[in-house]
Amino acid sequence: MVLGAHLRRLREAAEISRHEAGYSIRNSESKISRLELGRVSLKERDVADLLTLYGVADEEQRTAFLDMVKRSNEPGWWHRYGDLLPDWFHDYIGLEEDATRILTYEQQFVPGLMQTEAYARAIASHGRPELGGKEIDRRVALRMQRQTVLARPGAPRLWAVIDESVLHRPIGGRDVMLAQVECLLELTRKPQVTLQVVPFRLSGYAAEGSFTMLRFSEPELPDLVYIEHLIGALYLDKPVEIELYSRVFDRLTVDAETPANTRQLLLKLRAEM
Repeated sequence: MVLGAHLRRLREAAEISRHEAGYSIRNSESKISRLELGRVSLKERDVADLLTLYGVADEEQRTAFLDMVKRSNEPGWWHRYGDLLPDWFHDYIGLEEDATRILTYEQQFVPGLMQTEAYARAIASHGRPELGGKEIDRRVALRMQRQTVLARPGAPRLWAVIDESVLHRPIGGRDVMLAQVECLLELTRKPQVTLQVVPFRLSGYAAEGSFTMLRFSEPELPDLVYIEHLIGALYLDKPVEIELYSRVFDRLTVDAETPANTRQLLLKLRAEM
């Protein structure tokens, strides 16, 4: 995505249309559009030809671009789970790895980055963990691996807002939920994690469904909104869409209990379980 954004800027500076750029690499205008949005893989030959077309002659600059192509084509750690993942979720994990801020709202489950292994297993096995096999084990391992993004140097800021019903839905049973509440309490001690709970009395007003917004450090990259459904996912990046979901998330944070009150709610829930 970063490379695509740089190439778009070079094309626009050279006053070259997407049609002309596509023709120069024996392809179409739509291919250039997808390339600039980071939605297709890049070939060194194509990028080299585009750099020539855009007037980039400096060898050092060209080498930097081509090195970016090589890195962009290196498989991420999640590719070893490729047989479990649909293509649309492959994209999301890569974006999640690169984000500097992750804003998420969940109505049904604890956010994936905050789930315990037992909670994740209960979901992956549809409530029958005793029937789980190697595939379930790998799905859970994938989710646990995703969570390491919060422990690495320069970890993204995670701001999660969850509906209060999530805490009262007995996923996996009492012991699993108790451990999950303990995990949430521990996560709220991390400086880069913010958790808020929307109380029942305000539930359902600000948003009609779960969503995640990803923000990136590179100014060329737009924010993205990710909405998952049963057979796929939507990636929204138009300014009007981002503005709408930003306002919705702001409303959710106002409706929700403060982070401090959320901790008190979790402590009370733990005592009652």
